Amino acid sequence: MKQYIVIGCGRFGTSVATTMHLLGHQVMAIDKNEEVIQNISDKVTHAVIGDVSDEQVLRSIGLGNFDVAIIAIGGDIRSSIMATLLAKEMGVNQIVCKAKDELQGKVLYKIGADRVVFPERDMGVRVAHNLVSDNILDHIELDPKYSIVEIVTPDSWVGKSLIELDLRAKYEISVLAIKIGKDIDVTPSPNKSLESGTILVILGPSSSISQITMHNE
Repeated sequence: MKQYIVIGCGRFGTSVATTMHLLGHQVMAIDKNEEVIQNISDKVTHAVIGDVSDEQVLRSIGLGNFDVAIIAIGGDIRSSIMATLLAKEMGVNQIVCKAKDELQGKVLYKIGADRVVFPERDMGVRVAHNLVSDNILDHIELDPKYSIVEIVTPDSWVGKSLIELDLRAKYEISVLAIKIGKDIDVTPSPNKSLESGTILVILGPSSSISQITMHNE
């Protein structure tokens, strides 16, 4: 299982951290604000109070041991850059950074960020789902427990019909539509076999959706 660390727990960082934890992943959150850490402590695996602009703090928590670092520091560009450089130096496999504008984004890419997100365009919840599984193409959270997502048909489902898969009984999910190219079928036949590469629009518990996408990785 991948190890995630979220550095900086403002609204964006908190949203990413808590969503990934809900999806069943181990997440450490670190922020210098004690109240923020207290509020998030029961919603992640580990929550640490620490100055994320302090290199020694980041080294002491074993930053290099994490598979993915989400650097969600707010307006402190210097701290964001330093954390990115350090994560790269310590061998973190995937570094995702929050940026407030295109210029900051370009700088972060140049110094080692694998992906830069802009909170105004990328909601934290959506980013978290995309980080956890490349199979999810789009995600809409209806409430903390239920979501509508677009996914590529899992390999294990190819060649089977919706009746054979019996998704409602197994996962409590419903297929709302099937997309093949530009064609969208909002009343898919339960007897039609699913094809490789077909896009499914499904509704169901976020936990079930996570289980499906994890098994397809």
